[in-house]
Amino acid sequence: MATRSTIMDTNSFRAEHAEGLEADVRKLTDKRSKVLGESYRLFYRKPVHLVRGEGQYLWDATGDKYLDVYNNVASIGHCHPAVIDAVYQQMQQLNTHTRYLHERILDYSEELLATMPAGIDRAMYMCTGSEANDLAIRVARAHSGGTGIIVTQEAYHGTSDLTSGVSPALGTGQPLAATTRLVSPPDHYRVNAPDLGEWFANEIQKQIDDMAAHGIKFAGFLADSIFSSDGVLPGPKGFLKQAVDVVHKNGGIFIADEVQPGFARTGEAFWGFARHGVVPDIVTTGKPMGNGIPVSALLAKSDVLASFSDDIPYFNTFGGNPVAMAAAQAVLRVIKEEGLQEHSRVVGEKLLRELLTLKEKYECVGDVRGAGLFIGFELVTDKASKTPDKQLALDVTEKLRENHVLTSVAGPYGNVLKLRPPLAFQESDIDWLVGALDKSLAALGK
Repeated sequence: MATRSTIMDTNSFRAEHAEGLEADVRKLTDKRSKVLGESYRLFYRKPVHLVRGEGQYLWDATGDKYLDVYNNVASIGHCHPAVIDAVYQQMQQLNTHTRYLHERILDYSEELLATMPAGIDRAMYMCTGSEANDLAIRVARAHSGGTGIIVTQEAYHGTSDLTSGVSPALGTGQPLAATTRLVSPPDHYRVNAPDLGEWFANEIQKQIDDMAAHGIKFAGFLADSIFSSDGVLPGPKGFLKQAVDVVHKNGGIFIADEVQPGFARTGEAFWGFARHGVVPDIVTTGKPMGNGIPVSALLAKSDVLASFSDDIPYFNTFGGNPVAMAAAQAVLRVIKEEGLQEHSRVVGEKLLRELLTLKEKYECVGDVRGAGLFIGFELVTDKASKTPDKQLALDVTEKLRENHVLTSVAGPYGNVLKLRPPLAFQESDIDWLVGALDKSLAALGK
């Protein structure tokens, strides 16, 4: 039997949970199955029927209020008025495809590129992170002349044909491309190595050598720099540099997937890769870029992009349309004007300290790690063995839902709570989250 993937099937509603649902919720789950089919997944054994959001909070159809500790789509907060106004104003003026001249895409590109290292000087636009990573792989192959892509063992980079082939987190039912190679994630909690950076770089070199042995030319390394699907692994700052050096030494390029760690999320830097003092060849981004409006981007060094763009035209009907650019401009402006990078750093550090008190209190809390408002809370059977406790993680997630806190799990064992609230999360919300976690662990007899 195929192993269930952690990203889609873990913390997932299934047909056997339907019996205990209220009639109105059961009606919706039945209709969803009928009209959407079986590939879609819902969170929780008792799905949440949401009707409204504001900032870091959500409300369900019965009026109950929830604390959102998972959402980087509405990155600056649900229904942020600046984004609503920007979209509304632009929609009244013009929204069309991208083969006409328009100022917004140019103005935004200059603003976005200004946040990048100097070498990254070109921008292209799509609607989703999957599209951005798909194009990045194409560019990497054109530039290197190779086809081999290296990712980590539980990586998730998208749902297109190319990106699903480099997304092991989709599960064993989704085959990986023959040109994909996997490396163990840089898990400081579980890897016993005196130098995590050196160890990780060596793991990448091994896979490059394996590609060569099988007649596959190396094209690049694609990574989310906080390794969120691998269990939220921020690692010590700077440890990625040795790995990127190995990639370049072997003629490949480094693609930084910033869909999750980007846009001030880690607090320590505007972009996740910047924590490590590296300059990617390509950067991709998506979800948090438009605060819910579908927009994504690929940003690249001009010489790397030229290997593709000098020969192949690219067109995306909706990518970079005026309304999407208006939303993206508003998000960038809010992050700067509201000081959300520093906010993420300060509040994230305070949250991490409070969560560490639960590690001291409970034998089942093996590790707590993170950067800014992106934290992994790892549950184990006991601290000595570090044996992952997936069932406990799922039970805690359900208990948190009962306490009106929404999150989910990550990692190859499905035992890490992924705590990633909108950047609107405040210091005053820490007690709610930590208190709910404490209450949930206690209720489960831990």
